[in-house]
Amino acid sequence: MLNLLIYAAVAIFVLVLIAKFVKYSTMPVHLRWEIYPVPHDPRHEHGGSYYEEVSWWAKPRQKTLAGELKEMLMEMLFIKRIFTYKRSLWWLTYPFHTGIYLILLWFVLLFVSALIDIFAVEVLKMPAYYLTLIVGSIAIVLLLIFSLALLIRRISDWELRNYSSFLDYFNLIFIFAVVATGVLAWQKDVDFTLAKNYMKALITFSSPPAVSLETQVHIVLLSLLLIYLPFTKMTHFLAKWFTYHKILWEDEPVMGSEMDEKLKKYLTQYKVKWSAPHIDPNLSWAEEATKCDLAGRCEVKL
Repeated sequence: MLNLLIYAAVAIFVLVLIAKFVKYSTMPVHLRWEIYPVPHDPRHEHGGSYYEEVSWWAKPRQKTLAGELKEMLMEMLFIKRIFTYKRSLWWLTYPFHTGIYLILLWFVLLFVSALIDIFAVEVLKMPAYYLTLIVGSIAIVLLLIFSLALLIRRISDWELRNYSSFLDYFNLIFIFAVVATGVLAWQKDVDFTLAKNYMKALITFSSPPAVSLETQVHIVLLSLLLIYLPFTKMTHFLAKWFTYHKILWEDEPVMGSEMDEKLKKYLTQYKVKWSAPHIDPNLSWAEEATKCDLAGRCEVKL
């Protein structure tokens, strides 16, 4: 029964994430910020852009992938912006996110260790064993301490408390409950051998080994968390990717581009849905924007 729950949780998690990605990628054109420096521009070190060039539209674009990768990795691995703008919070959220990265790595190592056992690759068994043990132990400790620390900080800090919703508290409590039951399960399986055997059963679609009540509760909570995650803002990494690549860093010339064609379509086919005296809901954006004459006289609906 637990196996079916795990399979369902993983399937729902993956499918909903894919659906969210498709939804974001097919939404109408965003409002580009074009706030410089943009890291893929070679002039980003001094805050410049290709607009500085004389007749820039007639020259080939110069872009550097290295600058973009550097900025992405600084944000993904070190949460750069919180470090810069909210240093006191960074000391709590960085080890918490490090714990998340490590627990994801632990699941990968557990999967690899199970495959090593299945295919009897003896030479890799000990390295995989120790890597799984070390990474998993560090991840559990970090997540236990800093999920609780973040919850306490959110409750005690008036600034955070002012804009914290019920779900902000619920999410941290949920994560802490999953980790706490994971710690109890860990006491029954200190070297993760049982976890590896359970992973083998999942891979081979065979009967899993018997586990303690604490482990069963942990598996249920972890599966429910996996189902819950893609429906929350905790999967903000998807939106963050679009925010950076399609809003903050998007500076491709518009004229004659794919975006130009999209904008023409939106202007002529999309109706203005605002509810206001001066808006005619039967007009397109282009018609609405051009219904005033040169003297500034407009048709106003009364």
